[in-house]
Amino acid sequence: MTTSTPPVTLDDVRDAAARLKGVVHRTPVLRSRTLDALAGAEVFLKCENFQRVGAFKFRGAYHTASRLTPAQLARGIATYSSGNHAQAVALAARELGTTAVIVMPEDAPTSKRDATAGYGAEIVTYDRYTGDRVALAEALAAERGLTVIPPYEHPHVIAGQGTAALELVEEVGELDALITPVGGGGLIAGSATVVKALRPDARVIGVEPETGDDTKRSLEAGHRVSIPVPHTIADGQALHTPGELTFSVNRRLVDAIALVTDDEIRAAMRFAFERLKIVVEPSGATPLAALLSGRVEQLPRRVGVIISGGNIDADRFARLCAGAG
Repeated sequence: MTTSTPPVTLDDVRDAAARLKGVVHRTPVLRSRTLDALAGAEVFLKCENFQRVGAFKFRGAYHTASRLTPAQLARGIATYSSGNHAQAVALAARELGTTAVIVMPEDAPTSKRDATAGYGAEIVTYDRYTGDRVALAEALAAERGLTVIPPYEHPHVIAGQGTAALELVEEVGELDALITPVGGGGLIAGSATVVKALRPDARVIGVEPETGDDTKRSLEAGHRVSIPVPHTIADGQALHTPGELTFSVNRRLVDAIALVTDDEIRAAMRFAFERLKIVVEPSGATPLAALLSGRVEQLPRRVGVIISGGNIDADRFARLCAGAG
């Protein structure tokens, strides 16, 4: 689906940034000479693993919730998520004085589920391989009068996510390319909106796990393609179809999608821990994995990378870095 008027513009992202000022963390940008040498480029890592709730998702969730009417907030909000957006909506609800109901898969990482509950949200579980999380969330919302804040299919969510890329460009200057993980497509849609508006010839590259290549297939086909729910350690990217709204942005603005294996993701997590001294969850490590494994062709000189999150418990992190899990 294409539209003549973009659903999100650079001005929308800038407006979101103004709303989020003082609420979200302005996360650090890390450099590594070792990484530069391995990648053959100047790499700037925007570390959203240091964001509130440990992931970029708080940007879009809070921005969208903050725009609800007092009546909507009084009734409460709902969403569906495997973890990071769940935590983000739960915290946004608490910050705005409302309640949240979260539909989460039964096999969501325990650390993400516990954190979501810790922010005060009610959790409803489902089987990600047989259940329909959107239908379940919408049914709950209709029954209780809640407002659904989807993980990516909303212009305010996309604009909020784009503020990470906006901050990165403001701090380091123009980029020749930006690389982000791709799940439902909200982060890369917001990021591409920023980067392409400021420098149309810059490349925007997404990274998916090899078994979850729905966006790559969709961009190649020119329409949304569904795949079986993928089995991958990158739980935040275990989706089977790109979002309709996000795809309408990404088919115009995204230049390429790189694919990485679970073993390459594990190696990137280990590199980040040993050489960069940061903890990155599997989905957040996919862009780094693409750089380290040479999956991005013709890498330009100045490259921004969004490390999308760091939510992983110590035991699973240790297993994955050891090559298991």
